[in-house]
Amino acid sequence: MGLQFFKYQGTGNDFVMIDNRNNVVSKNDTKLINRLCDRKFGIGADGLILLEHPDVEGDDFKMVYFNADGNQSSMCGNGGRCLVAFAKMLGIIETQAKFTAIDGPHKAFIDKDNVVNLQMQNVSDIYQSGNIAFLDTGSPHHIVFTEDVKNLDVKEEGAAIRYSSDYKEKGTNVNFVEKTDEENTFIVRTYERGVEDETLACGTGVTAVAIAAHHSNRTKASEVKLQVPGGNLSVSFKSDGDSYSDVWLKGPAVLVFKGEIAC
Repeated sequence: MGLQFFKYQGTGNDFVMIDNRNNVVSKNDTKLINRLCDRKFGIGADGLILLEHPDVEGDDFKMVYFNADGNQSSMCGNGGRCLVAFAKMLGIIETQAKFTAIDGPHKAFIDKDNVVNLQMQNVSDIYQSGNIAFLDTGSPHHIVFTEDVKNLDVKEEGAAIRYSSDYKEKGTNVNFVEKTDEENTFIVRTYERGVEDETLACGTGVTAVAIAAHHSNRTKASEVKLQVPGGNLSVSFKSDGDSYSDVWLKGPAVLVFKGEIAC
């Protein structure tokens, strides 16, 4: 059979989008999802997202996210932003959205230039020691503040941390961060578990970096700019001691192409 799909990207973080309101894809079909994300034998993507009917009253839709390995995973910030743009294209929403993902409820709004603002979860549990931080922004993130990020071997160094005994079987995403000459701007490169490689951007990753940078007094700004290999994102928040609320991830979400693939 032919399966209709849509390909979206948010600062180079790319996703296969499927309207699954009629259950055309089984969430248990790991092999199919893995093949669709394969860059040589399928469509190619960092992950696959199913848009489904909402389970929660008042929601516009439900988000179900899978890593490229075919396994259902934790929250994906850029994927959530792209899903909002997809929902607008399908006519489900106009400029505002409410949906539930694996980490809970989200709000979002989209402007005429397809810039999507996505509200992320509140954060209060932050580990910080020297140049290392760890926090969960819907997905777990290990952060290393360092220098000369552009010349790091992110895949090798990220995998060493991701598979280290500190994180055991569950693993973690890993972000390498360098502060620029500007007070509120940081360069970020991310190794993503499930993709098992560097991605051009990671929404939950830059959210974690922005909060960790503020928490460690590397910036006093409540809106932080993040430069990733795929472009630019920003994160804003309200802080109260160790607690961060009203957290918003902002950046572009673009339809790349659509098509039909034999399954």
